[in-house]
Amino acid sequence: MSAGSVAVVVTEDIGFPSWDLYELSIPLTVFGKPQPDLADPWYDLRLCGTGPQAQDGPRAASGLTLRTPYGLADLAGADTVIVPSVPDACVEDGSPLPDGLADALRDAHDAGARMVSLCTGAFALAEAGLLDGRRATAHWMHTAQLAERYPKVRVDDSVLYVDDGDVLTSAGLTAGLDLCLHLVRRDLGAHVANQLARRMVVPAHRPGGQAQFIEQSVPPTDDTGLAPVLQWARERLDEPLTVEDLARRAAMSPRTFYRRLQAATGNTPLQWLLDQRIGRARGLLESTDLPVEKVSELSGLGTANNLRHHFLKQVGVSPSDYRRAFPRTVSGMPEVSGMPEVSGMPGDSGALRRSAAPVRTAPASARRTPAAARRSPALSRVR
Repeated sequence: MSAGSVAVVVTEDIGFPSWDLYELSIPLTVFGKPQPDLADPWYDLRLCGTGPQAQDGPRAASGLTLRTPYGLADLAGADTVIVPSVPDACVEDGSPLPDGLADALRDAHDAGARMVSLCTGAFALAEAGLLDGRRATAHWMHTAQLAERYPKVRVDDSVLYVDDGDVLTSAGLTAGLDLCLHLVRRDLGAHVANQLARRMVVPAHRPGGQAQFIEQSVPPTDDTGLAPVLQWARERLDEPLTVEDLARRAAMSPRTFYRRLQAATGNTPLQWLLDQRIGRARGLLESTDLPVEKVSELSGLGTANNLRHHFLKQVGVSPSDYRRAFPRTVSGMPEVSGMPEVSGMPGDSGALRRSAAPVRTAPASARRTPAAARRSPALSRVR
């Protein structure tokens, strides 16, 4: 039995912007190259353009023109439809999607296709109404726009991808590869997905989510009277600090300080302190090789277990996994260790050591089970 047909939407098949090639190349690499020793037959892939087909004429401004014999009508009948991206103007300026795209996506979904978006492709699925009432994601730089423009979508900017059964969305760039390998795992099993990931020299599964890549920022505030005390606190994150300490420094009552800080930042004082300490820990993990125990001490989180608990809860990965993702740089060059072997999915630890037998039937979807977060005492004083 075939692994299924995959239709990939090319939203700008004439004058295709070079920066969108990455998202487009991911499904082409995963689903377009036959792997007869893993599954035979492999996926049946087609590229479906949204505009008139290119003819001989002036070169596109980007220097790149894609030609495909398939159009939007060819989305019909596909088992899986993937939208890798949409034109920048559709995201930044709210410009309409290419003519007929939303209708074609709705028709494909109504016909039973599995709908998938990578990065900004989520805007196309949202415009078609396919994300209404569903949890979805996109590149973290665009999730705020997605949530504002489509309030019926439950946007989650903390994850690499969301599998909602027949509709799946991913964050930007390499997260699209995570989702495509997840689709292979659903269709053909963990062994095939692991072998394919190994051939592509990537992990079959990356821990954590987008939270580890989102730069922490200080929320804007018009309350300039708080700036000195907040800066004072940032310089003393390794010391025990309480709301009373901060309020006294600001010459306010604890209740007034609590109210003004929450109005200015959207966080309670304790949560603000925790955010700053996690930010300090991230910086130390990125820029030093200090042990986790020392990082937790310098960031004011006390014990290593406390750091691991709050780091995993807020960033989505453990401190050690975060450090591996953002290695310390020396003279501008990252320290690179040997490429680890790609591990199997839970219950399949020997997958990479077994011979690769072709798969001819698709088993039921493999579901990920996230590791349980470590428990630690709640903070009454943020240390």
